[in-house]
Amino acid sequence: MIKAILIFNNHGKPRLIRFYQYFAEDMQQQIIRETFHLVSKRDDNVCNFLEGGSLIGGSDYKLIYRHYATLYFVFCVDSSESELGILDLIQVSCYFIVFVETLDKCFENVCELDLIFHMDKVHYILQEVVMGGMVLETNMNEIVAQVELQNRMEKSEGGLSAAPARAVSAVKNMNLPEIPRNINIGDINIKVPSLSPF
Repeated sequence: MIKAILIFNNHGKPRLIRFYQYFAEDMQQQIIRETFHLVSKRDDNVCNFLEGGSLIGGSDYKLIYRHYATLYFVFCVDSSESELGILDLIQVSCYFIVFVETLDKCFENVCELDLIFHMDKVHYILQEVVMGGMVLETNMNEIVAQVELQNRMEKSEGGLSAAPARAVSAVKNMNLPEIPRNINIGDINIKVPSLSPF
């Protein structure tokens, strides 16, 4: 079972963090730092599997990572599995390819800035692949189709980013009678200043 998915840059700055097991926030920060130190000091030509750090469970967990350009993709997986579980660990490394290539298809040459400025889509893609620590989908075409469907739904609804523009447009198109210059309510007399049109 996947316990955590961490993505951080070459300087250890987290770009995506998803824990599927509860850890207090300060413990999560320590895990991220320790994981970065374990992974970043390794050469590129060594195995991409290593035992988890002391904070996340030591030898009970395995860290499976890939280094792409300026980003480290790290999956923390529990190792309390049989020999067939080890085969699953090897297969899990293929999920990096599915996840990274899906990001690449959705963002056209994904880079660190895509993870920063499109965090909602990155989380959506991740949820299509893994939910609750269990792998849901490995077919990249199916994942991309779901992401495109989500994009079409957002465009048809106008999305949240279009809400301010729609509000201004609605106010401009309101059919208001002439703006009152004086408002009299009982003994109260209010003079409305001249307002410029939009």
